[in-house]
Amino acid sequence: MKLKLTTIAVAAVLSAGTTAISHAATPDSFPAPHSDRTTWFAAGNEAVNKNATLVRNNGKAKNVILFVGDGMGISTVTAARILAAQQPNIIDASNTTAASSGEENSLSFELFPYLALSKTYSANQQTSDSAPTMTAMVTGVKTLDGVLSVDQGVTRADCSTDLKTHQLRTILEIAETVGKSTGLVSTARITHATPAANYAHTPERNWEADANQPAGCAVPDIARQLVEFNKGNGIEVALGGGREYFRPNTVADQEDAGKFGKRLDGRDLTAEWTTKYGANSKFIFNKAEFDAINTSTTTHLLGLFERSMMEFEADRLSDTAGEPSLAEMTEKAIKILQNNQKGFYLHVEGGRIDHGHHAGNAYRALTDAIALSDAVKKAVEVLKATGELENTLIVVSADHSHTFTIGGYPQRGNNILGKVIEPGKTSPTLAYDKAPYTTLTYANGQGYYKNVPGEVIYDATLYPPHAGRIEDMTAVDTTDANFHQETAVPLTSETHAGEDVAIYAMGPGAHLFQGTLEQNVIFHVMNRKMAR
Repeated sequence: MKLKLTTIAVAAVLSAGTTAISHAATPDSFPAPHSDRTTWFAAGNEAVNKNATLVRNNGKAKNVILFVGDGMGISTVTAARILAAQQPNIIDASNTTAASSGEENSLSFELFPYLALSKTYSANQQTSDSAPTMTAMVTGVKTLDGVLSVDQGVTRADCSTDLKTHQLRTILEIAETVGKSTGLVSTARITHATPAANYAHTPERNWEADANQPAGCAVPDIARQLVEFNKGNGIEVALGGGREYFRPNTVADQEDAGKFGKRLDGRDLTAEWTTKYGANSKFIFNKAEFDAINTSTTTHLLGLFERSMMEFEADRLSDTAGEPSLAEMTEKAIKILQNNQKGFYLHVEGGRIDHGHHAGNAYRALTDAIALSDAVKKAVEVLKATGELENTLIVVSADHSHTFTIGGYPQRGNNILGKVIEPGKTSPTLAYDKAPYTTLTYANGQGYYKNVPGEVIYDATLYPPHAGRIEDMTAVDTTDANFHQETAVPLTSETHAGEDVAIYAMGPGAHLFQGTLEQNVIFHVMNRKMAR
């Protein structure tokens, strides 16, 4: 349930919710914070020595996991790693970097041995949306903005599109065809562009239910394509949001009183899921049902924990019916998929990083990035415990970046959410207008508003864009979870950015990620190394 919170309620939710966000401890030990010339020099030498001993894993990958931080540009990774170490309420007390000022910290995937850059432009735009970027990652082909796993020969939103002619084969479909199990995990709607590109073929990413389409459209909506997916044994696990896209508009929601599904065709696709897959399949919608799932006996699991998007990690514990964390969903998915001795393909998306940025709310974007790091850490732990880490290719990347910047000249250890305080100073640095400014800003978007939780700011009728220096920040707590950073260009929603994003990899074939690559190369590495 998406909550409309008063200021008092917001404080209570944050107090409860943020304590659950744990810092993602790295898979390897992390050195103590550097303090003098000797330790800095020794640490640098140690890093080179470690890299010099790397041995390429040239084997085939029984399992492939593709983690995507939606909108997780390099500046987001940097700020998230600092936030994770600086904030007492989101740090694991056992973390060895607790004494660090934050800058030396690492998220779990940052210590993967191989790294490359990914060029994210699409076939028709310099700065892309999630549909063509994810299509590139899972099909090996760049395509048009707004379309999913079809080539650039289509016209967007054309209901007469011949899918047989234009559809592109995805890595998930290939995995099912060769007998592997497959899964999807997202904090966004499971029908949203990034997870949907794995299984759906459509000229319009917004056709998530039939209600979103023109009447009589010949192209099946995205929710239908998930349930009607017929490669191999079908998709074994799908966990995320988007419940209303699967249920009729005449059926009341199980969680939110007075709310109904979206579907106009009368079909309850959640019921069709269990009918299709039989007694060992499940549809669940809350945390209690999720916790009760037996991973040894459940063959097909559909979990839809919200009518639309799942909660931001910062708000998750306040949800009415309860929601599992991204790490918990990742663990559950892996344990079900591991029942197949032929291996699996799993896609995991930190979908709400993107939405925090669109709202200009850095705290929620960054804490969701930390939650993705926790999910990567959990996957590594589970695979290591079951002896499967060495034969699993794990790739962590982003579909695109955001206009999110880290600026000024703050001293080391300065609160990443705070105002710029330069070295040797105790009070914030003043800009030319004689007012302090924050380290984190956006190039465009809604701008600063006081006490507006999360993405409530999307309502432009209540909160028209505020660009520029509209208020003196001297008395403003910029570290508050509801602080919306200042912006330069007034837009009703902050936009994506077009610079390269990072690719982090470990496991069989991870060394193939080198240099600056086209985004579609990610598919080709996974496809080449996935055991048939």
